[in-house]
Amino acid sequence: MGDRRLVGKPIGEEVRRRFPRLTMSMVMAIIFYLINTFVPGTMEGINLPGLNINAGTLIGTIALIFTAIFLIRALADALVLSDILTDIFVKRLGIKEERSPKRAARELIYIIVIILVATALQPLIGTLEPSVKVPLATATVYVALGMILILIYDIGRILYRIVERKAESVADRLVKMTDRMKTRD
Repeated sequence: MGDRRLVGKPIGEEVRRRFPRLTMSMVMAIIFYLINTFVPGTMEGINLPGLNINAGTLIGTIALIFTAIFLIRALADALVLSDILTDIFVKRLGIKEERSPKRAARELIYIIVIILVATALQPLIGTLEPSVKVPLATATVYVALGMILILIYDIGRILYRIVERKAESVADRLVKMTDRMKTRD
């Protein structure tokens, strides 16, 4: 396994590089989530002059943006690590080293991750002002839905190709069997 490579690097090196980044990104996302949860409530009634915005709303929005940034960074590292785990899992299942089944398995994991991230963002978005949270929540749902539909479509294409290849293989065997039966008669 030490000679297998992902993005030109040995897998062990990739895990050693990505896992700490994933951990730190998650810690930072949690910190900014906590800031988003607790700080805006302490600043109620304080308006920023010139901007005419509640200070708590501004800090909550900025903290939410930073939370999303760190979640996206964590997601990028988690996806690479999930690719590595998917490779290991698919190999342990005994599936041949075809690209298609691996890619379908990865895309299924991506769908699960997208659902989890979109679901995790909803409470964060819910802390914003109604004028911001409604369109942002709607956009989050539709972006996640679009990504999921694209991945489902690709999984369908992959499965179609696999079934098509297997059907052609079965048809070829049936033709050979009938040809042999004809030559025996």
